[in-house]
Parts: sequence; C-alpha cells; structure tokens
Amino acid sequence: MSPKTVLRASSALCLCASAALAVTGSAASAQDTTITIATVNNGDMIRMQGYTDLFTEQTGIAVEWVTLEENVLRQRVTTDITTNGGQFDIMTIGMYETPIWGANGWLVPLDNLSEEYNVDDILPAMRNGLSYDGTLYAAPFYGESSMVMYRTDLMEAAGLEMPDGPTWEFIEQAAAAMNDPENEVYGICLRGKPGWGEGGAFITVTANSFGARWFDEDWNAQFDTPEWEQALTFYVNLMNNYGPPGYATNGFNENLSLFQQGHCGMWIDATVAASFVTNPDESSVADSVGFALAPNHEGVDRRANWLWAWALAIPAGTQQADAALQFIEWATSAEYIELVAENEGWANVPPGARTSLYETPEYQEVPFAQMTLDSINAADPTNPTVDPVPYVGIQFVAIPEFAGFATEVSQEFSEVYAGQKSIEEALANAQSLTNDAMEAAGYR
Repeated sequence: MSPKTVLRASSALCLCASAALAVTGSAASAQDTTITIATVNNGDMIRMQGYTDLFTEQTGIAVEWVTLEENVLRQRVTTDITTNGGQFDIMTIGMYETPIWGANGWLVPLDNLSEEYNVDDILPAMRNGLSYDGTLYAAPFYGESSMVMYRTDLMEAAGLEMPDGPTWEFIEQAAAAMNDPENEVYGICLRGKPGWGEGGAFITVTANSFGARWFDEDWNAQFDTPEWEQALTFYVNLMNNYGPPGYATNGFNENLSLFQQGHCGMWIDATVAASFVTNPDESSVADSVGFALAPNHEGVDRRANWLWAWALAIPAGTQQADAALQFIEWATSAEYIELVAENEGWANVPPGARTSLYETPEYQEVPFAQMTLDSINAADPTNPTVDPVPYVGIQFVAIPEFAGFATEVSQEFSEVYAGQKSIEEALANAQSLTNDAMEAAGYR
C-alpha cells in the first residue's frame, strides 16, 4: 500500500479498533507474540496481508504468513491438524473441513467471540456450514457460491442475451457464438485442474445439474449412471470445442487470469471473482462484464452452484489461542470490511459473509452484489441433488474420507480432459475406486 493508503487505513482502523479487535490488553503486553497463519493464494487473502501491519500496530501481535496454492494448502493443513504438528496458529479452511475437524476436537470452538463482533451478523448459510452441533468452529473471511461471468460486448455482438438463470444448452450456444480461437478468445473457460476442491468441485456441481449424484442412499457410488455419463460428456465436448488449450490444468487462478486478459467469453466459477474481473486496475474487460446464476440442464431442477467459505480457524494444538482469536475478530469483522471499502472501494470488500454488508446502501449499488447473494441463497447443501442422498454438501460429500478418493476421481477426469483417457474408462475407474474406499471405510 502507498503511504497515503496506509495513513488512511491506520486512521480507519483506529476509529473502529474497539469493535474490530476486541483488544483487552495493551499492545505492549503482546509485544513478543507472533502468530503463524496458513492461507490460500486468492486475491482477497493477499489483500488482507497488506493490512496486517495495522493489526500489529494496534495489538503488538506479529503475523507470519504461509501463503499456498489451494491444493497445497489443503495438504499442508490436513497433515498438520491430523498429526498435531503445531506449525500454524490459524488455518484457512472451508465448509468441508470445519464440521469434521470440530467434531474431532481438532479446532478451538469460537464460542467466546466478543459482543462487538456480532456473530449473529454472519449470514446463516455461512454460520451453519462452519458449525458443528451448534458451535461455530471457523469464522468466514468471505463466502461464495458460483455464477456465470460473461463478456457483455461479445454477447451483444453474437446477437444473444444472457438470461438471469441460463441453461447449459444456452451456455453452449453462447460459447459457440463467442468462440474466436484465431484471436485467442475462447467461448468459455472452466476448471479442469485435479483436486477435489478445484476441478473436482466444478464437475460435481455440473453433474448435480444433470441429475447425477455421488452416492445413492446406501452409499453405492453412482458413476455408472446415465446422468454422470451425460454430464461428463457434455462438459468434455463443451471445453474441447470452445475452451482454451490446456484447460485440464486450469483452476480458479488460471481462469481468473485468462478472463481478466480478455481470453474468455464466459467463465463459471466462484462469485468472489466478481470484484477482480470488474476491477479496471486488474482486468482489461472490467467495463463489459455481466453476471447470471449458474446454469441448469433443461428440465432438471438443480443449478451448478456450490456453497463455500474460506474461513479462519484455530487448531487445538496452538499455544497462541488468545492472539489467534484477536486476529480472527479483526480480519472477519464488519469493521475490516469498512476498512477495505474506505481504501479500495465497496466492490473490493470480502463478500458473502455478513448480513450487514448486503444491507449497506453503497454495497447494494455494486453490480454483482445481488447476484452473489441470490446465488448463495439458492445453494442448499442439505438437498444438493435431484434424487435423495445420504450426505450433506453440494460440491463435496461431508465425510472424512471424501478428500482422498475425490482427489483420485478428479485426477481420472483431468486425464480425460487432457485426452489421455476415455470418458467410459474414467467413469468406470471412478466407480471402482470410490466403492473400494467406501467399503474399506465401513460404509458398505
């Protein structure tokens, strides 16, 4: 940040320090305290690190960051929490890990947040997803669903109009119309990168929207069904015909970069990306971006949207729980949102976590605010599929074993995207390895 920005930020933080920090002791008493935070290399987290010095000035608590790519972050924090490694005082985790780890006693319950923090202001979808047995175990830094982001100029040139709630059939039509590979403009950019939370998340919600599911009610894998074959075939054809080269290795950050550089007609991904694709300092197409709900397959009453929060949690093995809680109160507070808004504009605040944000008149004017909230509210992790399922979760199955076998399944699919394996072979392998894992875990 520039000196001017830091000065303004410092002033804003001082005005709201009592509510944002809930500091009960003097900065001097915490002068020798350092906390280590593991986080993901997404834009909002990087932005937060730019304000960390202000937190240290107010509290005396120093912060060391370990910033990792999404798949690597998940591996590192999972290894650390399951081995009681003690490397981190705060971990950035999500709705999949939080209830499972909370139930195991691996996280410090966040049941002593200050009154000023106003935990009741957290959006119910986020609070419920980050709780176990009614106790909050992680505080959302930002929340998200998924939605369509598209080039309004290319859509207009194609003679098409994006519906508020498009179908996959319309998305394919629009991708074909906007596709211009000779000029490095591709009709659509989507995730293909291996990892249960990367490409695995996207193909799962796509399958949901075609009527597929991971398991039937008796925990039998369902990859041998027509719905899964239809969903995967549609996705592969869509991307092979209208996607960028090498999409099998593209995740959130890779597609964000492609969209910002003007290479994508459409991108369906996390709602949190909206602030980055509309930021003129970062995006070459910032003035021509529109938004719509994630698509559904014609005749199927499920959309390809998910529900997620990147949240901050305290591992039970930390020796710095009090300092960690102070940081979490600061970073996930309404006052932090106001701090970012004052310095970088309301469009750039972390979205999707607090009800009060969507009641703020200035934020209501942000072009993607309402679509983000609508997408979050449309996601139902307790009823994610057309046919009944024994699990909770939309882009994941909320059981401890899921991360392991789902990562393997995502690798199978990425090999299809790369042209190394047939759809039939990948689905057969996914069926076999998933059933084997479930049998070994005692579900079947």
